[in-house]
Amino acid sequence: MAEELVLERCDLELEANGRDHHTADLCRERLVVRRGQPFRLTLHFEGRGYEASVDSLTFNTATGPAPSEEVGTKARFALSAAVEEGAWTAAVVGQQEGALSLQISAPAHAPIGLYRLSLEASTGYQGSSFTLGHFILLFNAWCPADTVYLDSDEERLEYVLTQQGFIYQGSAKFIKSVPWNFGQFEDGILDICLMLLDINPKFLRDANRDCSRRSSPVYVGRVVSGMVNCNDDQGVLLGRWDNNYGDGISPMFWIGSVDILRRWKTHGCQRVKYGQCWVFAAVACTVLRCLGIPTRVVTNYNSAHDQNSNLLIEYFRNEFGEIQGDKSEMIWNFHCWVESWMTRPDLEPGYEGWQALDPTPQEKSEGTYCCGPVPVRAIKEGNLSTKYDAPFVFAEVNADVIDWICQEDGSVHKSVNRSLVVGLKISTKRVGRDEREDITHTYKYPEGSPEEREAFARANHLNKLAEKEETEVAMRIRVGDGMNLGSDFDVFAHIDNNTSQARACRLMLCARTVSYNGVLGPECGTKDLLNLSLEPFSEKSVTLRILYDKYCDCLTESNLIKVRALLMEPAADSYLLAERDIYLENPDIKIRILGEPKQNRKLVAEVSLRNPLAVPLLDCAFTVEGAGLTEEQKTVEIQDPVPAGEEVKVRVDLLPLHVGRHKLVVNFQCDKLKAVKGFRNVIIGPA
Repeated sequence: MAEELVLERCDLELEANGRDHHTADLCRERLVVRRGQPFRLTLHFEGRGYEASVDSLTFNTATGPAPSEEVGTKARFALSAAVEEGAWTAAVVGQQEGALSLQISAPAHAPIGLYRLSLEASTGYQGSSFTLGHFILLFNAWCPADTVYLDSDEERLEYVLTQQGFIYQGSAKFIKSVPWNFGQFEDGILDICLMLLDINPKFLRDANRDCSRRSSPVYVGRVVSGMVNCNDDQGVLLGRWDNNYGDGISPMFWIGSVDILRRWKTHGCQRVKYGQCWVFAAVACTVLRCLGIPTRVVTNYNSAHDQNSNLLIEYFRNEFGEIQGDKSEMIWNFHCWVESWMTRPDLEPGYEGWQALDPTPQEKSEGTYCCGPVPVRAIKEGNLSTKYDAPFVFAEVNADVIDWICQEDGSVHKSVNRSLVVGLKISTKRVGRDEREDITHTYKYPEGSPEEREAFARANHLNKLAEKEETEVAMRIRVGDGMNLGSDFDVFAHIDNNTSQARACRLMLCARTVSYNGVLGPECGTKDLLNLSLEPFSEKSVTLRILYDKYCDCLTESNLIKVRALLMEPAADSYLLAERDIYLENPDIKIRILGEPKQNRKLVAEVSLRNPLAVPLLDCAFTVEGAGLTEEQKTVEIQDPVPAGEEVKVRVDLLPLHVGRHKLVVNFQCDKLKAVKGFRNVIIGPA
């Protein structure tokens, strides 16, 4: 009788599997593979080798606290010659003396997560079992049978593997790109993402069901959307929008997700203070990319927050045009969420592709602060019964705004406001390039097109279907050049009288600092022309000067000023409103790389900025990070004041660990300038 088969060790072939599964950055100490694709391992036996005629090998995989074959969290499968589609399989690849090379394949619908792998070996009547090790299973955008399959190699590289990118801020007329370090493959991040799944309320309620449902990116996306905010769980970030961030970190300060996720884990899953929409979206993007779901951050300009789903935002203003009363329904200057790529087997065909997910806590969805995934296509078509949360996302890009002017005598007048269109310039980073891509057309049909009317009819968007009346007098806010932080500048109310009558009007111009979510600060410029006469068929331009002295102390970190013009014609009882958000440019951060950029060789980044103000800068600090360039964030504080017009310069040591293209992301802070961002691409060559 043949002697018993004894396993000496199991080689998990980390290097080969990491390369084949696009997980090399995660595979340095343990096995990380993608579902629906075979991975290799080699069994080394003591004494004699495996003999197919006398030995039988059976494998077990299990995930979750109480694995069960019934719900798909456990599998038992024998070594076989045939590969069975849609099931766990093991097959021999080759054999040499005491070594047996195998490939094991997880079905493309297996739940993702941490798995235990064991072996039962039997020879005749004798048998023994061995633990082979653990592996982490991820979604697989490279596998056609996976629900997150993406057909383009360039897009898989961008939306799954790229660790840095841009988030768009500013205003619709001045789009600002902010660099961000997603860092989904940095040390410890994968474990943090799995931990985030394991403390979500659904797991705590019913761990077996939760682990089983991790086979679906729809389910996982929904869990991540809820866990990135801490509103109903031990989630990652606490949101705050009141400009008081003294007991935490200002949302504008962050330059990457890695620092945030590590803080959350280090402090025992205590919420990290503070986040705003782009921080929530960026952290969600990191987690979803890490788990293998193709994801991108998108920004919508003039984004409506519609609480009652009537697709209408109504502003009640006093006779000076200032908003009064309830501010719960607002137009945000911009709002960020993420889109993830997946099929939707839970919906009728045609809804696969990009799905919007919004982790910023705004409204509850099925009792939890999460939003989506909802197919972007459903938003475009106005199909608002589509899961999940279609009415809220539809309103963000399509709500109508009505302004009511309330006079002192109690009378209320509807004002015409042509300047505010909801849902403009929806933006994301272009694939493979440091440029913006406009994806508005994926959310809405061209304005006035028959398809747009049909989508509005389906969405029962009666406000938008009403005909727009043409105005005989038009007004818009125009700006000059050189609106840099620290400078004085002019803005103009430009008025056209397109009629044959002269008109006697009053024009009130007002500039106020504003946060990106629409909350107004103090005035920083005002003009009231009681007797403005408009000649027939004429144009008029009225200038408002905005002084640095007036805005310097009340500008928020959003760097935004809202200019409002209200034109009243008492004789015709008409009110015309125009608004524009102005973004003030920060100074540039210059980054020089000193030394030859090679793997595992020290490199120095020289980072500098010129003080654009007429006063010295105090408490200056540069913070830098970059996936593959620094192991953790580095901050350099400058002790001396930086005089007006002078340059401040520091050097930071880098140690690049990986070959290829990386981004060094920099933040500069001081008493007078907040959240100034810069970046530099660095290409690292082999050692």
